[in-house]
Amino acid sequence: MKPQPHRSVVANAIYGLLNPIPFGFFVAALIFDITYANTGVILWMKAAAWLIVIGLVIAIIPRLINLAQVWITARRTALGADRLDFWLNLLAIVAAIFNAFVHSRDAYGVIPAGVWLSAVTVLLLAVGHVVIAVRNTAAGGYVHG
Repeated sequence: MKPQPHRSVVANAIYGLLNPIPFGFFVAALIFDITYANTGVILWMKAAAWLIVIGLVIAIIPRLINLAQVWITARRTALGADRLDFWLNLLAIVAAIFNAFVHSRDAYGVIPAGVWLSAVTVLLLAVGHVVIAVRNTAAGGYVHG
């Protein structure tokens, strides 16, 4: 019988440290997009664009760790919740990439697409966090997939 692969403690620690940061950036970008839509002050749109790009850059490392742990090292032991979280995060990153392109337009061309893409990104990430939280609660502790 082949032994089950163990997940790296260092990778879990790095994932746990870096995973929430992009979510915060994307939530702030959504707030800035809504503020820009209500005020028309271009500063808010430019700040949202920077927040989206920084969130995408920081999201690279946790996603690579998640990819390795869910699909490569723990392919047989990964739960459905782990895979669902992976796909939700991947879709959120794709939406954020489109959002970064939308925010590269002229300031008046950002609304309403920028707000909707920011909302979709935040919603997908939030659902992913809820899925993992429910899985962890059901499992009786915190273990990332």
